[in-house]
Amino acid sequence: MRTLVLILIGLVMLALMTGLSRPARRPQVALVFIGVWLAACAVNLAIALSHGYSLAEELGIHLVLFGVPAAAAWLIRRRSIRAIGQIDTPLPRSVE
Repeated sequence: MRTLVLILIGLVMLALMTGLSRPARRPQVALVFIGVWLAACAVNLAIALSHGYSLAEELGIHLVLFGVPAAAAWLIRRRSIRAIGQIDTPLPRSVE
């Protein structure tokens, strides 16, 4: 139950961050969210380990805990890039 609550907190946080940002900034906001969410998951993992849980027990749970909101952020980033017409790969340089 706690895992589900934390995943929902991550998704709500993502929705707030991207919803309150301008459409042109959403790709960058999604990347910032992934970094912030990674830090939050690392703190949560450290707390779990300090309470006596082993890394093997917690690693699978924390992969899901980080992965679901991070995947949603990546999807929002991709869709935002397409919606505003940005290209996320560099264009080839012209030969002169």
